[in-house]
Amino acid sequence: MLNESVDVLIIGAGPSGCVSASYLHQQGVKVKVVEKTTFPRLVVGESLIPRVMDHFEEAGLLPALNAMNFEKKFGARFIRGEDVCHFDFSKKFSEGWNWTWQVPRADFDYVMSQEIIKKGVDLEFNSEVTAVDFQGSHSTTTVKDAEGNLKTIHAKFIIDSSGFGRVLPRLLDLDTPSGLDPHSSVFSHVEDVNRPPGEEGTLISFDIIETEVWLWVIPFSNGKTSIGVVAPTDYINKLSENDDPAEALRTAILKSDFYKKRFGEVPFLFNPIKLMNYSRAVKKMYGDGFALTGNSSEFLDPVFSSGVAFATESGMLAAKLIKKQLDGESVDWEKSYEGYMKKGVEVFKTYVKEWYTGNLQTLFFHQPENPDVKRKICSVLAGYVWDIENPFVTKHENIVKNMAYLINMEAKEKSKV
Repeated sequence: MLNESVDVLIIGAGPSGCVSASYLHQQGVKVKVVEKTTFPRLVVGESLIPRVMDHFEEAGLLPALNAMNFEKKFGARFIRGEDVCHFDFSKKFSEGWNWTWQVPRADFDYVMSQEIIKKGVDLEFNSEVTAVDFQGSHSTTTVKDAEGNLKTIHAKFIIDSSGFGRVLPRLLDLDTPSGLDPHSSVFSHVEDVNRPPGEEGTLISFDIIETEVWLWVIPFSNGKTSIGVVAPTDYINKLSENDDPAEALRTAILKSDFYKKRFGEVPFLFNPIKLMNYSRAVKKMYGDGFALTGNSSEFLDPVFSSGVAFATESGMLAAKLIKKQLDGESVDWEKSYEGYMKKGVEVFKTYVKEWYTGNLQTLFFHQPENPDVKRKICSVLAGYVWDIENPFVTKHENIVKNMAYLINMEAKEKSKV
C-alpha cells in the first residue's frame, strides 16, 4: 500500500477546501487535497454574498475568478405579491465589499480547483476517504481511488471540507439535529429564453409564494438561470403525487404570479434535483488534529445564501489557526474557531427562523421603509455577521421579533380607526 506524508490533509475541493489549501500553500505548508468526485460537477450554492470576496482575495483566487466574467450580484430582491423589497449592498451598514457573483457552481468550483493546482497544490480527484485513525493530533487516512486502489496519508492536521459528504461527522459520529424545522428544495437550470433586457434579466430574486414557500431565481452570465423551490418538507412532497421532481418544480413555478410567464413552459436542462431536509449541524466543529469547515459542519438554509460564506470563512480561519499551531503557537480552538464561527451561525440562524415565522418578512415589506434599519439588515445579508457595531448582529435574538411585533400592533391600531 502506498504511503504519503503531509502537514495538512484537506478533504474536499469546494470553496472551503480551495481557500484553505491556497492560503496554506502560500504560507509554505505542505498540503494535499483529496476530492471524491471529478470536476466540473453539479452542486448547489450558486448565489454568493459579499463577505466571500475577502476570502477569495486573501487566498489569491480572486484574479482567476474575476476572469470568468460571472454575473455580478449587487444586491437581492424579495417579492411578495405586489410588495417588493430590494437590498443594495452598497447601502449596507458595515464596511466591506459591495458586490459578489451569481455562479454556475460547476464552472466556479472547477476554476478554483484548477487555480490551486497551478499554484502547486497537490489535488487528487476520484479519491474517497474510507477511514481515519487518529494518533493524538496526528492522523492516518485511508483513501481509495477510482480503480479501488488504497493508500494511506499521514497528516499533522485534517481539514474536512467535504460539504454534504460530511466525511468526519460520519466517521467520528459528530452529527446532531440542526435545530431548524425540516425544509427541502427542488431545483434545476433553464435556458432563460424569455429573459428581459437590462437589470431585470440579471437580478437575483426570491419570490414568496406562501410564508414558508419561496422560489429562487438566479440568472447567470451564460444565459442560463437556476430556479428552485424551498418549502417545508411535507409541502415539497405534496407538489407531485408521483414524487416526480420535475412535476414538483413545474407546479411550484406555476404558483408564482411573477415568474410563471418567464419560466412556466421553459424546459429544464437536467432533471430537477430534490434535496431533502438539508439543514445540518454537528456536536463540535473541531477536535484534536481536525477542523470541520463549510457544510461538513453547519448548513442552515439557502434563503440568505450563507452557505458558501460560512464555508470560506471557516476554511480561511481554520487554515490560519493551523499555521499558527504548526509554527508552535498555542491555539485556543474553542474560543478562536468554534466560538467565533458559532457567533456568526447563530446570527444567521435567527434570521432564518424569523424569515419562516414571517417576522423578518414583516420588516422587509413594511412601508414606509426605515433606511437605517434596512442598512443594518443589509449588512447581515451581505455576510458581515461578526460586526459588533451593528445592533442587528449583537441583538439578533430579539430585535427582529420585537420590531415585527410593534409594526403588527401599529397596523392593528390603524385598522380600528
